Amino acid sequence: MTKPRIVFVHGIDGFGAAAWPVQHRLAGRYDALFLKRTGFDAAAPPVPTEYAADVRMVLDALDGGAHLVAHAQGAIAAVMAAVEQPGLVKSLVLVEPALLSLTTELPATSAYREHLEPLFSRSATMTDAAFSAEFRRLTASMAGSGGAGPGISGGGAGLPGRLPGPGPVESSARIAARIHLQAPLWEAPVHIVPGVPTLVLTGGWEPLYEEIADYLAATGARHEVTGGGHRPQDSETGAALIEEFIAGLESGLEAGSGDGS
Repeated sequence: MTKPRIVFVHGIDGFGAAAWPVQHRLAGRYDALFLKRTGFDAAAPPVPTEYAADVRMVLDALDGGAHLVAHAQGAIAAVMAAVEQPGLVKSLVLVEPALLSLTTELPATSAYREHLEPLFSRSATMTDAAFSAEFRRLTASMAGSGGAGPGISGGGAGLPGRLPGPGPVESSARIAARIHLQAPLWEAPVHIVPGVPTLVLTGGWEPLYEEIADYLAATGARHEVTGGGHRPQDSETGAALIEEFIAGLESGLEAGSGDGS
């Protein structure tokens, strides 16, 4: 019997299977695919954000139908893919989703955008190192002493040669180049996905993510605050919620299939 498929779409603080260390245990029950978004590679040079390429990658991975689990910036490609082909998406699990273009007029999102827009307006005149350092400084100041902005776990500009959390060790230059090439999150062409069961997990540490999650909840998503900072999927509570949500849907699908046989 073919295992149900789960497609995992990472954020910026790790890529591929390394971005989902706790979710590896799902591979025994599911056909788990851990994607590596455009420009995220341990050897190839980073490239600018390519939403269309990321969406094609997600759609190809869905094959005949799958559950989608996405973190931070990865939620953009996941939601865009679900809007394009909702019939292929059994469910969406969005972990601290950086869907700022949905909430651009709301207070926390507006404040974040106003804080970061001057930096992006100077981007073309800045080096990778200067842009990355200023981005980290600004996003850390938005989140207080313990955090950073969307897509980056941990805070501060003086980080060593890798992003905090899982993922391969990379040089500071590669990380800075990748950060410099990211498009402003509020410009992503994201729309609400109709009719797809959706779970949103947040860590309860950053008003921006809670604002986005509350918006999604108002459209029908289930929102759970788990703790765990920017990576609630790594906590036992967050990981269990993901597993229970998908397992419950799969049980319903199996029961429906049995009723119709």
